Amino acid sequence: MSIEVLKTARDWREAGRGVAIATVSSTWGSAPFPVGSQLAADDEGNFVGSVSGGCIEGAVIGEARKSIKDGRIRNLEFSVSDDQAWEVGLACGGTIRVFVEPAPAEIDAVLDAGAAKRSVALTTDLETGVHALYEADGAPGEVRDAMRDDRSRPLGEHGFVRVFNTPRRLAVVGAVHIAQELVPMARQAGFDVTVIDPRQAFASPERFPGVTLSTEWPDAALRTLEIDPRTAVVTLTHDPKLDDPALDVALASDAFYVGALGSSRTQAKRVSRLKEAGFTDAQIGRIHGPVGLDIRAQSPAEIAVSILAQIIAVQRGAAA
Repeated sequence: MSIEVLKTARDWREAGRGVAIATVSSTWGSAPFPVGSQLAADDEGNFVGSVSGGCIEGAVIGEARKSIKDGRIRNLEFSVSDDQAWEVGLACGGTIRVFVEPAPAEIDAVLDAGAAKRSVALTTDLETGVHALYEADGAPGEVRDAMRDDRSRPLGEHGFVRVFNTPRRLAVVGAVHIAQELVPMARQAGFDVTVIDPRQAFASPERFPGVTLSTEWPDAALRTLEIDPRTAVVTLTHDPKLDDPALDVALASDAFYVGALGSSRTQAKRVSRLKEAGFTDAQIGRIHGPVGLDIRAQSPAEIAVSILAQIIAVQRGAAA
């Protein structure tokens, strides 16, 4: 993760080392790593992170050390041949542009924002190296769009925006078998996961090792979690006494995704109860139920795959 690259860069700088940062600013074709990927190098040739999976790292590190010495920015362009592409797991090659600069002062502000759980975006003029740091509320439209899409990208003719969003979060209501499959998958995909279930025998560290657990009632737990637009909520208990209080909070929140396990018949009964509770058709329409993409999943693991795929599709703006 680039945030870890920046933490290491800051540590090196505080230790008195010269440091440069390399960032993938644009790609064409089957480039190995996505736009926004970063690498930090110090004046001794140590490095952390990656911009290509290995095929151009040596050249980038060399240019980074030059940047440390002369203080100049560099815009590099590399073509990854088809033969090289196979070495980094691609079917064919592509072109990568990499922006190299002495470690900017804005690293501290980016890391401070992350520690405070604030999303920020750092824009860069690739010709001058001038940066500007934005939070979503005060960002220009294109920058705000990049933050919403969670995707770093070129900006205008000579610009670039690197997005540093807070981690996506997933609240799983119901420490059931499907949750045991879903949680490690979601964590591997980069979600901060909280499992909520007042039944302590279900929500136990033995069943969910290393996971944040809450044995509060679901509505209270979700209020404590402070759902934001980077939070997904999934209810899996099949028990209205637990699922409905969670949905009461989730549907009134800014969660980007709300899903509920159950058959079409179960969903119809759920909709009826929510209407009686005063929820509008628009609010109820936010629920993905039956939860998950229709891949004819059968096992708990397959159902978990379908749920996580749908969550990611919604967050990325794909059809789901």
